[in-house]
Amino acid sequence: MSAQQKTDRRLWWLLGAAAALSVLWLLATIGLIGATLETDDRATVWSLVGDRLVLILLTWSAGMAAIAWGLKRWFDHWVTPSVQLAEEAQVVLRTDVVRALALKGNVETRELARLFNQLVEQREALRREMDERVAEVARGIEQERGRLAALMSELTQSVVVCNLDGRILLYNNRARLQFKALSQAPGVAGGAEIIGLGRSIYSVFDRKLVAHALENIQQRILRGASQPSAQFVTATASGQFLRVQMAPVRAPSGTPQETTEALTGFVLMLDNITRDFEAEAARDRVLHTLTERSRAALANMQAALDMLDYPDLEPAMRERFLGVIRDETRTLGQRIGELEGDATQTIQTRWPLEEMLGADFVAAALRRIEAVTGVSASASSVDPSLWLNVESFSLLQALVYLAGRLGDEFGVRVLHLRLAPDPSTKGKAHLDLVWSGQAMSTETVMSWEMDAMTVGGESTRLSVRDVIDRHNGAFWFERERQRHEAFFRFLLPVATSVEQAQQAVAAVLQVSSRPEYYDFDLFKSTELTRSLDDRRLVDLVYTVFDTETTGLNPSQGDEIIQIGAARIVNNKLLRQECFEQLVDPQRPIPPEGIPIHGIQPEMVVGQPTIDQVLPAFHAFAQDTVLVAHNAAFDMRFLQLKEKRTGLSFDHPVLDTLLLSAVVHPHQDSHRLEAIAERFNITIIGRHTALGDAIVTAEVLLRLIPLLAEKGIHTLGQAREAAEKTYYARLKY
Repeated sequence: MSAQQKTDRRLWWLLGAAAALSVLWLLATIGLIGATLETDDRATVWSLVGDRLVLILLTWSAGMAAIAWGLKRWFDHWVTPSVQLAEEAQVVLRTDVVRALALKGNVETRELARLFNQLVEQREALRREMDERVAEVARGIEQERGRLAALMSELTQSVVVCNLDGRILLYNNRARLQFKALSQAPGVAGGAEIIGLGRSIYSVFDRKLVAHALENIQQRILRGASQPSAQFVTATASGQFLRVQMAPVRAPSGTPQETTEALTGFVLMLDNITRDFEAEAARDRVLHTLTERSRAALANMQAALDMLDYPDLEPAMRERFLGVIRDETRTLGQRIGELEGDATQTIQTRWPLEEMLGADFVAAALRRIEAVTGVSASASSVDPSLWLNVESFSLLQALVYLAGRLGDEFGVRVLHLRLAPDPSTKGKAHLDLVWSGQAMSTETVMSWEMDAMTVGGESTRLSVRDVIDRHNGAFWFERERQRHEAFFRFLLPVATSVEQAQQAVAAVLQVSSRPEYYDFDLFKSTELTRSLDDRRLVDLVYTVFDTETTGLNPSQGDEIIQIGAARIVNNKLLRQECFEQLVDPQRPIPPEGIPIHGIQPEMVVGQPTIDQVLPAFHAFAQDTVLVAHNAAFDMRFLQLKEKRTGLSFDHPVLDTLLLSAVVHPHQDSHRLEAIAERFNITIIGRHTALGDAIVTAEVLLRLIPLLAEKGIHTLGQAREAAEKTYYARLKY
């Protein structure tokens, strides 16, 4: 969208003043001449002039037109370039934009621009020198920051840090994936609508529950507890169960707080225990079935036994009651066997597989075998770089069980463990339990494999076969005749390396480097009670968005085909917390628009409809200020869907087009490309929804300090100023 530049008001004032002065001069001249003439002479003059007033008026108008043309040329050559130079100089002065000002206008203005460019070059030289010194001093801080980011990234537990208002200050990759599982629309928003810097944790947890846990921690602190914490279990809106451990974040010593016990926030460590709850429910069902269904069988057996006590019972009746006892006993035994199988299956499905360095597992197995069985165990060949994906406890039990039976039944006193990648099966490794001595039959091996394991005198319901099945592996016996050795071989899944795991997580999160998921400056913020209009622009949370559409007429059936959005929190653009979604418009995409947005019709086939996408976007933008470039256009598309989706986009809205006109009213263009060039912003992904949203966010961050220079500090002031601009009259 483009529009002509608004004419400078001062030109109209000068033109009006020139017109008024010329009229006054003409009237004064006529009055002066009339005062020197007699009455008859004045009548004669008026009779001559009266018929020629139109000619005089035309001559005056021509003169005023010439004056207007001259003033316009004078303004274009002297005034307008100076005003534009001042606006552009303000951008360079008040922001971090570095660019040379264009040389235009009269000689003096061009010379002034050259001098300003030289000053900017000197300032940048000083700034670079200062930045180098600051970077040298801050290198140690950055190292600590990197260590923290690495630590949080590698934690296997979900960690979220909040301030006392419940605003999220930090979260790790595991938490992001955890919250994606909790999302009611994981395929659309991917959990971005419930986790993000500055978002409220109360969208997941009940505020009263968190407040109660904080109160318990505070009481423990007052009682002198050194490491106070609280735990609770809660159900989320998506039906998941979470076990939460809460720890306090205390004010460090030396801060203005009266005591170091003052809380500034809290840490939440989350575990999804939905499967545990389901397993517990399954056990309850097993117990209920065992008791309720067995009660009738026991009653029948008791009745039969009572009848058998009669001495004069006929043989036929005695045999009938004995049959009842036999049938009920057999049925009860079958039922117990079925329930035992179900319970074993439940135990198996609850096993969590974990990534573990193979050398560490072998070392643990050697210690466990020697401690439980007394058999000497050592490692003969172990690949030090191999990682396994195993349930270590059950696998250790299987190894100890087999070692114990080898010692007890075959007198084996020395064992070796070998671990190496399996050359014939990709993604697998073989773990060998090796011994020298007597061979065993296939029947013996099968018996050991299928029997319930007994380890250290304690029996389990699991067999070696159960453990192998859970790992989706294999187990067999082999003999090496040349070495006079035999071994049991376990075929186990291999885990990715740490580096590969990091790359996999990065691919899931769609980021190219370690994400910056924390901003400790938010500890200083509190929940303000003032209305949003009274809040400062730098304190607000923004959702900057853009839409790609089938056309430019939302009221005539054009539809959204893509929505992209980014968040600004604490005056920082969070590039990792983005919303990007293609939308099936359920109508053809006009071919003339495809070269602009690049979205082919086949790209939207199978994508969610706008009825599915808008609720997720509404949740993503909750409690924020919506920002767009030419926002009237995008908001019209959203508002037309409110009745259909039941949503209300009643967020406060800021338009960077209008704000640019407020800051730079004399610039020739306020198109997004022109503003980005003025602010020296690199445009990537223009005419993609997310690309335009990110550019718009960068523009907003540079506009905010310039608005402050004009005395516009709050949201209300910004909206009021925007409404007064020329472009605010545009409607869709």
